[in-house]
Amino acid sequence: MKLLLFVSLVAACAFAAPQRDSKDAVITKYESDNIGIDGYNYLYETSDGTSAQEQGQLQNAGTENEAIVVRGQFSFVGLDGVTYTVTYIADENGFQPQGAHLPKAP
Repeated sequence: MKLLLFVSLVAACAFAAPQRDSKDAVITKYESDNIGIDGYNYLYETSDGTSAQEQGQLQNAGTENEAIVVRGQFSFVGLDGVTYTVTYIADENGFQPQGAHLPKAP
């Protein structure tokens, strides 16, 4: 259930990024390593300035407190020409994004 919630939150953030006409963008770098129960990591970069990287690892395996901890970031060039970057962690405390352009919690 937590994994489904996390995946939904990450997808929502990705789709919330301003969309540009990137039909001509090509992948310039891609790496992926799915190491099964021990975790995963991936990264990609595209020719239009979009990039993302993420790593996930299972914590407290086999216990009542078992959880996937995910850390990552994504960047994109906005319609204003500025590159926006969001870093995040998702763990038992939920999805926690940070970025210079995001409002800060009081």
